[in-house]
Amino acid sequence: MDQVADSLRGDGALGSGGGSADRRVVLVLGASGFLGPHVLERAAARPGWTVAAGARDPRRSCPPLTGVAFEPVAIDLASCAAISSALERCAPTHVLNLAAIASQGVCEAQPELANRINAAAPGEIAAWCQGHGARLLHVSTDLVFGAEPAPPGGFDEDALPAPVSVYGQSKWAGERAVLDACPAALVVRLPLLFGDSRGRGLGATDGLLAALARGPFTLFKDEWRTPLEVGAAAAALVELVAGDARGILHVAGPERVSRLDLGLAALAAVGSAAGDLEPPRASLRADAGAADRPGDTSLDARRAAALLSFELPGLQAGIDRWATDRGFAPD
Repeated sequence: MDQVADSLRGDGALGSGGGSADRRVVLVLGASGFLGPHVLERAAARPGWTVAAGARDPRRSCPPLTGVAFEPVAIDLASCAAISSALERCAPTHVLNLAAIASQGVCEAQPELANRINAAAPGEIAAWCQGHGARLLHVSTDLVFGAEPAPPGGFDEDALPAPVSVYGQSKWAGERAVLDACPAALVVRLPLLFGDSRGRGLGATDGLLAALARGPFTLFKDEWRTPLEVGAAAAALVELVAGDARGILHVAGPERVSRLDLGLAALAAVGSAAGDLEPPRASLRADAGAADRPGDTSLDARRAAALLSFELPGLQAGIDRWATDRGFAPD
């Protein structure tokens, strides 16, 4: 924390305080989620970047990150006044907004809350960034699609969203709010993410192991995504927020994969190291009473591939990275 403390201005705000003109104060909102810690690690590794972690209670909710210096910033996205106050205190030059209510169940049960956090709050953050000249990268989702299956090669950035859930609808509304308020912002749509959740059972692979440990679990063989390992997603976001791309961009894995095949690949990678787990059951969405779930929200990420300095990993490379991070040795 000493590195961060050295950058505190006398008024308590984060800033350069007479340092290098290109010094960056990077605020990561939603820092305590699945993706957040991975973004914090990569942002903090950048020379000259002072990193702030924004969450409702960041000191308690962010997992321990060895050797990563960041300043916790408490922010309540349910309150416009709290958002403005936190941003004024932090005075970021760059904002990565990862924050969202992503639980489908919570969104369906509390649509007003979903729209407040996923749509209204991003618009307010974008308005602040526009007024203060801050760079904004806002994270959205492949689930802004779903009413129709993806075309061959996946949905590109010009495809018209057609969400089928409250979550997807609120995220699409958030995209529009962000770009209306801050036209220079970048909205990055991410796919289903998997990888190391630091023992919290989050994401497609750790979440699967946690679910299987509780008992039989079903995965759909007719639900298709373009999954991406969470560390690669974080690396892409940090690289993109440092650039000047604007509008909408898809960052996703290069392969169209069913939820079932993703789960089976994860179990094959960990073998017996994860314990005696029953393989997931295969089902069609209609047979499980879930015909209204999106069938194929695959993303075309060729534009991002042309912008990034590294290749977004395919499924097996991502699964291998996850297994290594978790310490699973092959049988």
